[in-house]
Amino acid sequence: MTESVLEPDRATVALPNCVSDSRAVAARFAALSHPARIEIIKYLSASNSRCCREVVDRFDLAQSTVSQHLKILVEAGLVRFEPDRQRSRYAVDRAALAEISASLGALVDSCCSGR
Repeated sequence: MTESVLEPDRATVALPNCVSDSRAVAARFAALSHPARIEIIKYLSASNSRCCREVVDRFDLAQSTVSQHLKILVEAGLVRFEPDRQRSRYAVDRAALAEISASLGALVDSCCSGR
């Protein structure tokens, strides 16, 4: 059985919006694929917002590492960046987390419903 890797998937051709939605969901899951980022999300969710220094002080990570993790979370739309004078403040985007939860729930339901 030979299948071309370059041949487009039928679902991709027929449902471009679903694919772009799947890519967005996958990007958010990818952002959550590192244990430090999950812990940062948990820490940020305990308050309205925190500055980068607070996150650095909380974890045993270099400032540059924390900044990189925060950048990934911001780019994925899971954390909001708020410039505040000389400090950068970060806050969890609770609506985005709710969307990722709903996406995962829908995926599990569609895969486990026996359809």
